[in-house]
Amino acid sequence: MTLTRDHFFFLGVLLILLGVEFRLVESLVLNEKASRVVIERFGNRVQSAAAARPDLPLPFAQEKPPVRYTWTPPEWLGWALLSIGSVLVLHSLAMPKPSG
Repeated sequence: MTLTRDHFFFLGVLLILLGVEFRLVESLVLNEKASRVVIERFGNRVQSAAAARPDLPLPFAQEKPPVRYTWTPPEWLGWALLSIGSVLVLHSLAMPKPSG
């Protein structure tokens, strides 16, 4: 499969939108299922957000709080996605139009 002008344009716009999103978001909180997958895959490298709560009454102290992983994207990630996306959009505009 060859990448056409439309493919490059679509991929560029998609990366630009992701870059804008990562520039606007401070952190992402995953739900319980996704947090468990991340913790299982990366093990000890990931810090769990679940903490012991000694201030809870005894019946509730037995239950474990839900595990939720918070990911803070690095600042450079948004800029990198924006720049790669803009290069792809400019490349698609420089390509010859398809004949047909």
